[in-house]
Amino acid sequence: KLADCSERDPAKCELYIVEGDSAGGSAKQGRDRHFQAILPLRGKIMNTERARLDKILGSNEVKALISALGTSIGDGFGLDGLRYHRVIIMTDADVDGSHIRTLLLTFFFRYMQPLVENGHLYIAQPPLYRLSKGKKIEYVYDESQKDKSMKALKGGKITLQRYKGLGEMNPDQLWDTTMDPENRVLLRVNIEDTAAADRVFDMLMGSAVPPRRRFIQTHA
Repeated sequence: KLADCSERDPAKCELYIVEGDSAGGSAKQGRDRHFQAILPLRGKIMNTERARLDKILGSNEVKALISALGTSIGDGFGLDGLRYHRVIIMTDADVDGSHIRTLLLTFFFRYMQPLVENGHLYIAQPPLYRLSKGKKIEYVYDESQKDKSMKALKGGKITLQRYKGLGEMNPDQLWDTTMDPENRVLLRVNIEDTAAADRVFDMLMGSAVPPRRRFIQTHA
């Protein structure tokens, strides 16, 4: 399912990991085929915090990911084989998208940690809203930005569209807002404290329920 790019220099290549076929279709049509590759995943990958390695390696989604990146996994991981120096998680701006992003971050932290430590992992920021007034169109990425833009556009009819998912955008919109290096917003994933990150992944994604319940009751 990987739609690869034509460029062969890993330093110039990016891989977008996208949820679902509809978003994958828009991303494949909207991308720059020269340096952007697209890997659509079907549904949610398994929670690798709770699964044994043999189960993990039996997952089609995980196998596709390992094969696309070219690095192997765990103790056999080698950055020399990395085929894309920017690995970008691009999920919907909703609860399901957040869950898929968290599952992917868990996998990368547990089995491809050097990829994160060397600054190769990113999270794309798709817009939440499209504001239009006459011929003027603006994309906004959070609620506070939306409120500011609504005030700035006051007077006349303003059309507000809330994007429920990437699949709702046509390929041009997805390119303009989320994939064009000139306009997009990417967040680089860093590990500031490996031991603390390890504890958080264990608590939030592990099999023990009481610590997770306590965390949710304390912070929700």
